[in-house]
Amino acid sequence: MNLLKTERPSTISLRAGCQALALSRASYYRRQEKPKREDVPAVERRPVANALSSTERQNVKALLNSEQYRDQPPAEIYAKLLSEGRYYCSVSTMYRLLREGKQVGERRNQRPSQHHAIPRLRATRPNEVWTWDISKIPTRQRGVYLNLYVVLDLYSRFIVAWMLSRKENSTLSKQLISEAASRYQVGLGELTLHQDRGAPMTARGYLDLMAELEITCSHSRPRVSNDNPYSESQFKTLKQQPDYPDRFESVDQARNWFSDYVDWYNFHHQHRGIAWFTPEQVFTGRYQRLHATRDRTLLAAYERHPERFINGRPQAKLPPAEVWINPAVADEASESLAVNFPTLNYVKQQGGSG
Repeated sequence: MNLLKTERPSTISLRAGCQALALSRASYYRRQEKPKREDVPAVERRPVANALSSTERQNVKALLNSEQYRDQPPAEIYAKLLSEGRYYCSVSTMYRLLREGKQVGERRNQRPSQHHAIPRLRATRPNEVWTWDISKIPTRQRGVYLNLYVVLDLYSRFIVAWMLSRKENSTLSKQLISEAASRYQVGLGELTLHQDRGAPMTARGYLDLMAELEITCSHSRPRVSNDNPYSESQFKTLKQQPDYPDRFESVDQARNWFSDYVDWYNFHHQHRGIAWFTPEQVFTGRYQRLHATRDRTLLAAYERHPERFINGRPQAKLPPAEVWINPAVADEASESLAVNFPTLNYVKQQGGSG
């Protein structure tokens, strides 16, 4: 149901409603219902004094559809006739006559526009959804890059596999994913693998292997940069390390550096997205015992100085129960908001902005 066509309650001003929906009033007015065409009284068009006669119109149409000119655009026909000393009408008139006969349009075989579904992935436990990507790593040699493959567990952010190679191809991708699935004993049909649409992720041999392992493949939409956010965020963390070299001297140096980084990231990095636990603690479930320790520590601090905690007894945070890529909840919320205009009051009470 279109919210702009819903009758607005008299208790809600137009300004407040548009502000709650993050909608400009200009857009609201512009998209109001306009009178239908049949409701508008027809205006009788007067004949134009300088218009082509009926005979002239037929002659131009015959010329445009002749064997000599039927495959040429009007502008080229016009220029050729003019060079021959002949003038029938303007280029725009030629187009207008062709439109009347529905003869204007693309005649070549064109690829239809592609519509790709939005990937919506939900992880509630480790080894349910993996996301992976490849990043270019510069070397001292100008124009030479290494390729860093990183596979990330979506729920825990744990790096389950990584590889550094001079090449980027589907053979290495197959090796990386198959070895990781075997190492963590992923059962058939239990894993969803999310990736971009690069050649190593869409090659026939790679997809055949994923089908054989019964791993469900999910792909980002073309030219959509935020469909693989967790892998991109991990690469950002990697390249913002204080000791990250701008360029690597050799493959061996790069492998040693990334080995140390993965060890730090998995076992020592207090990750903000998982309540400041390390990826390994969430991946293995050890975070539950640590959460109890944190909670007891906060309780003891509260009992010593309750006046320092203005919001009452503090509680240690837990990692999110579910992790999404493009959550469907946002769309459902906006749809429910569009169904019932009075829910604006509820949105304001909850601190939302529509």
